[in-house]
Amino acid sequence: MRTAYALVRHEARLLASLALWIARRTHGTAGGRGFGYARGQGAVMAGFAFVCVIETLTMSVLLRDWPSVHRVVLVLDVYTVVLIVALHAASVVRPHVLEADAVRVRNGVRLDLRIPLERIASVRRETRSTHDGADTSALNIAVGSQTTVTLDLTGPVTHVGLLGRRREVTTVRLHADEADHLVGALKGALTRARTAPVPLPDPPG
Repeated sequence: MRTAYALVRHEARLLASLALWIARRTHGTAGGRGFGYARGQGAVMAGFAFVCVIETLTMSVLLRDWPSVHRVVLVLDVYTVVLIVALHAASVVRPHVLEADAVRVRNGVRLDLRIPLERIASVRRETRSTHDGADTSALNIAVGSQTTVTLDLTGPVTHVGLLGRRREVTTVRLHADEADHLVGALKGALTRARTAPVPLPDPPG
């Protein structure tokens, strides 16, 4: 039941993201600066959607003599196309977000990891197309099989997967369309956080 609930919630959030995309709105960016990552997958997702549309038309021809079966298959095919578009929409409306005291690393509706700035030891521009899946301490959030920014952490943060699996990670690799801008903004935020004066305690009495 827990798995079924997680999957239903995932699809509901995808459809909500599609509505946001149509309305030209974003999610979770109020009070922060968004950095997109969906550009690298746009062509691939469009290709998937096109293939599904062709399949829908083909099945309509093949099943024209079985109207009941055709209606069922048509509904499933159309819903598949909607979900593919919603997957891309979720990546567009849910960008990475740099907040005053943290960075939210996101991947559509599947991942939303908030990393406090105080937990980031270093950030660098690093393009990688291969990732070691056996390294459980690293979270690789690739787009188009590529990551462009690497965050080394001072301590572990907890990543919760789609089905609730938890693991501690100390390195986060992600993709950003404007990787240099994200790295520059993060470095500036880290510098400000580390040089901010510490407030003095109130005098007793």
